[in-house]
Amino acid sequence: MDFEQITKVEADDPWRCQSTMKTGQCPNKATSLGGTCLVHGGNSHLQAEERKRITNYKLDRFRKSLERHASSPKLKTLNDEVAILRMLLEEQLNQCADVYDLTLKSHIVSDLVVKLEKLVKSCHTLEVSLGGVMDKNTLISFATDIIEIISSHVEDEAILTAISDGILALVDKDQA
Repeated sequence: MDFEQITKVEADDPWRCQSTMKTGQCPNKATSLGGTCLVHGGNSHLQAEERKRITNYKLDRFRKSLERHASSPKLKTLNDEVAILRMLLEEQLNQCADVYDLTLKSHIVSDLVVKLEKLVKSCHTLEVSLGGVMDKNTLISFATDIIEIISSHVEDEAILTAISDGILALVDKDQA
């Protein structure tokens, strides 16, 4: 954006500012013929154009970012978002050297905790509604069914025992 200088003009100059002051008509040069000078808002159209240009730039950046995320093969899941919030919370807490720092950051920390709680509740509610949450009995029943399927194809008792022990250990690990 070019910035013009405020210059005085002759009384009969057609470029003279059309605004009036206590002493009479403004003696400054207008930014447009028949308009006003910089002091009296002569560049307001330039400011409006600049604001519009910046808004369009931000909208374009947002649109491109949205397209980039939408076409990403690795869209973030809600669990990824939980992890990101936990990392942000941990980062804020790590920046605190003492109780005074923690007090200063308490609004940020409490905001992250509230967001994290809401997101975790949303994840849990969504998983329950989609049937993505299994209780321990359902999980053990599922593991037993898998072991039965494998046992119908594997005849070696030692291999079957090793597979079933591995599956049950995995179920116990997930429940811990």
